Amino acid sequence: MKFVHSADWQLGKPFGRFEPDARAALHEARFDAIDTLGRIAIENGAEHVLVAGDVFDTDGPDDRTIVQAVSRMSRHSCRWWLLPGNHDYARSGGLWDRVRSRLGPTINVLTEAEPVEMEDGIWLLPAPLTYRHNLEDPTVAFDAMETPGARLRIGLAHGSIRDFGSRGETKNQIAPDRATRSRLDYLALGDWHGALQVDARTWYSGTPETDRFQRDDPGHVLLVELAESSEPIVKPIRTGRFQWLMRSWTVNDHAAFEAERARLLETIDPPSTLLQLSLAGITSLGDRVAMLQSLEHDFIHRLRFLDIRSDDLVGRPSEDDLAGLAVEGILGVAAARLNEQASAGGTEAVLAKRALERLFVEYSRGEQP
Repeated sequence: MKFVHSADWQLGKPFGRFEPDARAALHEARFDAIDTLGRIAIENGAEHVLVAGDVFDTDGPDDRTIVQAVSRMSRHSCRWWLLPGNHDYARSGGLWDRVRSRLGPTINVLTEAEPVEMEDGIWLLPAPLTYRHNLEDPTVAFDAMETPGARLRIGLAHGSIRDFGSRGETKNQIAPDRATRSRLDYLALGDWHGALQVDARTWYSGTPETDRFQRDDPGHVLLVELAESSEPIVKPIRTGRFQWLMRSWTVNDHAAFEAERARLLETIDPPSTLLQLSLAGITSLGDRVAMLQSLEHDFIHRLRFLDIRSDDLVGRPSEDDLAGLAVEGILGVAAARLNEQASAGGTEAVLAKRALERLFVEYSRGEQP
């Protein structure tokens, strides 16, 4: 059989740090990913889509989020199998009862740790989370699940095979050899947001639409093909519209900065790119100002989002910079004193550097025709 393995949709994620236009685009892309998954399933002859937890971002999404999710899934002929994760855990009278009231015949909610026969002899073993953090391995129950006449046993769970530290959940620990212990032909996992192979029969699909600055890879799903007594054939397929990139540039003049900028633009689709950019180096005050102005007046408008971190880009006034500020009167006196304070170090040096840079910017503006 073939099926699509996905997880961590986190529908309804607010993206509160972004401006309204970026927030709306990121929000809608998560719903569009459902249609992408449905098309991938149909085009590849997969009749099932398994979602390994965190379908929703919280256990209390608004009605629109639920209706959009159900309606998007319902317009595709494949069958959908939804597992509660740590963000949308199962509880009586909660989210999943609201979802069930709107379900069509092709959508299945797996709130009980009971095996389900998906097709003749093909059993799905779910491990729904009933709390945000479980103290025990949620997949222990797989060992005792009876699957009469099973040709294939597929586990579906949400949790950590290992401690992912700050880049993933550290609770809901799953035994790394769970597939072997529970005689599984495949263990479909969610929680880690990147596609990751644990062993031949155990995979994380990652999220279909990336949602954080963590890795360069966009979102993926896994197309899985299973046969009795054979290892799974697993094919990652890109689904993500947006790419979240982290870059660190060490630049000591404006020319080096422009070279880095040009190289990046050659390799990305700017409107679909969110960039966290860290700048470091020692340069002239004039070059530092020029770099930041290029980012703030041009580059930021090309990208979907730009987060600039420039504290480690040090601008030291060159002779040309100081000559440009060597004017008579109070402005010249202020520039000279700020330069002395910046050069002296100490607690006042940082403020003096910022003030000198602002003075340079404002004076340069006044010199423009």
